[in-house]
Amino acid sequence: MRVAFVGKGGSGKTTLSALFSRHLARSGAPVVAIDGDINQHLAEALGLGAGESFAAPPLSARLGEIKDYLRGTNPRIASPEAMIKTTPAGRGSNLLRLLGDDEVHTPHVQRVDDVPLMVTGVFDESDLGVSCYHSKLGAVELYLNHLVDGPGEYVVVDMTAGADAFASGLFTRFDMTFLVAEPTRKGVSVYRQYRNHAAEFGIPIAVVGNKVTGEDDLLFLREHVGDDLLAYCEHSSWVRAQEQGRAHGDLEPHNQQTLRQLRAALDARTKNWAAFQRHAVEFHLRNATAWANEATGTDLSTQVDPDFQHGPAALPALA
Repeated sequence: MRVAFVGKGGSGKTTLSALFSRHLARSGAPVVAIDGDINQHLAEALGLGAGESFAAPPLSARLGEIKDYLRGTNPRIASPEAMIKTTPAGRGSNLLRLLGDDEVHTPHVQRVDDVPLMVTGVFDESDLGVSCYHSKLGAVELYLNHLVDGPGEYVVVDMTAGADAFASGLFTRFDMTFLVAEPTRKGVSVYRQYRNHAAEFGIPIAVVGNKVTGEDDLLFLREHVGDDLLAYCEHSSWVRAQEQGRAHGDLEPHNQQTLRQLRAALDARTKNWAAFQRHAVEFHLRNATAWANEATGTDLSTQVDPDFQHGPAALPALA
């Protein structure tokens, strides 16, 4: 199952992404965490210590190689240059299994506190004025387009802040989206944007309240979020201590229970591979018409394989 953590900047989505990834990994579940935020802090939130470095190359740095591997022998994709971020998998494409021995996982995964982590890469000076951060997120979209994750496997993505995720079709690549909201008017404003956009495409969204300090905070969230409020985290002294490099002991019991609630909600989802591929094709055709046909000089609608059925059924054909 794939889950995205979203919310306004400073809401705590990176912290919750790290806590949930660690919760899954310590249960023995196969999990990959991906830092998809323009501010790359997930490694530190997972416990990368001062003086340590994340040595695995970012996905965006090897986008050409990733495209070349994923297209495989798919006859509909003539070259890596003709492959854009939304290009869907088809017959001949190299599909991925979670943490498989392949050209995507092997070079790019580094374990941080036993959590396998991949990063998209930072927005640096060479990007200023000529690029947007969604060009780096294209590697994540291609990864999810070609991944066949099985029961009990998890991908956790810390997404860009605010409603920026809707600037691409990436928001349709998840089985569940957890929106982290503080009990403030600004905190719930992003929720309204997500709710409206997600409803248009049938994307499930649940709100996780964060930094709740009392009953008034909880009542505020329930008033503004209603039944979409799945669970909430109380203000955490343990998290603050970890951020200051002096954490010891365990996360507070209530917050541990919240992580269990999030996992239960995610596990209750039914994987819908047909809808997943339908959304992938829809957004690919949108991008092709809007800009990519002109940019590549190719009719990218021909990259859609109408007879391809994504999911576990595609793996025997691949083998």
